[in-house]
Amino acid sequence: MRILHFADAHIDMLNRGKHDPETGLPVRVMDFLRSLDVIVETAIEEKVDLVLFAGDAFKDRSPAPTFIREWGKRIMRLSRAGIPTVLLVGNHDLSPALGRAHALDPFNTFEVPHVHVVDRPTLLTPNDLDGLPLQIVALPWVSRSGMLAFLGDQAEGLSLEEVYSRMADLITSGVENLIEQATPELPLVLTAHASVQGAKYGAERLVMLGNDLVLPASLVKNPRWAYVALGHIHKAQDLNEGHQPPVIYPGSIERVDFGEAHEDKFFVIATIEPGKPTQVSWRKLPTRPVIDHRVTLTNEVSPTQRLIEALGPQEALEGAVVRLVVTYPQELEAHIDDAALYAHTKHALEFHLIKRPQVEARARLGNEPLERLTPLELVDKYLLARGVEGEERKALLDLAREILDRPSETAG
Repeated sequence: MRILHFADAHIDMLNRGKHDPETGLPVRVMDFLRSLDVIVETAIEEKVDLVLFAGDAFKDRSPAPTFIREWGKRIMRLSRAGIPTVLLVGNHDLSPALGRAHALDPFNTFEVPHVHVVDRPTLLTPNDLDGLPLQIVALPWVSRSGMLAFLGDQAEGLSLEEVYSRMADLITSGVENLIEQATPELPLVLTAHASVQGAKYGAERLVMLGNDLVLPASLVKNPRWAYVALGHIHKAQDLNEGHQPPVIYPGSIERVDFGEAHEDKFFVIATIEPGKPTQVSWRKLPTRPVIDHRVTLTNEVSPTQRLIEALGPQEALEGAVVRLVVTYPQELEAHIDDAALYAHTKHALEFHLIKRPQVEARARLGNEPLERLTPLELVDKYLLARGVEGEERKALLDLAREILDRPSETAG
């Protein structure tokens, strides 16, 4: 049995920038749809037994009709091909208010053949999967409001960290009950849109307990699972690499921001055979290049030339999304030719030039003794010394003022 697993489509996440003249769609949205087309075409051409989407179809629960149409086109292709398709509701698909419709509700409302939307924890059996000899424990995203409503009076007096911990315990207990209900003779798969302890968000940042609702690693590594299909974290990874069961985050289907510039994007085909280890095939997606350069200038004779060299040859930038972050002494400002940089990147899809001039701290702090300054004035001096100006400085000062104005807590 072969299961195609993908997650975090976010097809309208980058609804901005250049538009395609033929379709009228933003070019970056078309990039996400291109990846989705590859996934759907692979499922149909290779005749997989099941497609399992582990959540987050859109940017939020209220996508524009155009994007609902484009997502629906692809899911309907799977439906017409007769491929059972499970759509798990993720946090971006879900309304924070209880009782509101989520972004995937139309597929339930219109009872689309072979498409099964899961918006609450459940055990899917062969009867739910068009007779497929498989069972799936499905865990959609659990919202904070949903947690508090479920706990009711039990949540009173608990910190948010304690609420998350209590919910993780309840979810673990609930999953164990669903495992007991499952038929031992049939393969059992877990799918969840959630964070799991030990997963990497990217840049080596680990998921830790206490910052969010986090599932314990022991839950997903239970040997009863034949395969664990996760969504929510955009970095592709196997949390149980080299062991069974495979615990897979396939990652997002396109690069969502510059933090993912160096990450390849994938979907997965898992092959499950009774009595044998589950095999995982990582399928790389054809994504748009995202290039992120950071340069610190000192006393360069030709700063513009140095930046052009850092960007690389023009042909390497063609069609790419490019960002150049430049940190430099204030006195070099007049020697950086913005027009030359934009000309060098004219064949890129997008070019983002971020300039961060640095001002000598002593010059910006002045001669006034620091002990005479209020905390807010000190923050302002620091921002000026770091070259933070304009709206960014104003926003940071507003935030600092809000924090400083909060009443201090005293021990009771």
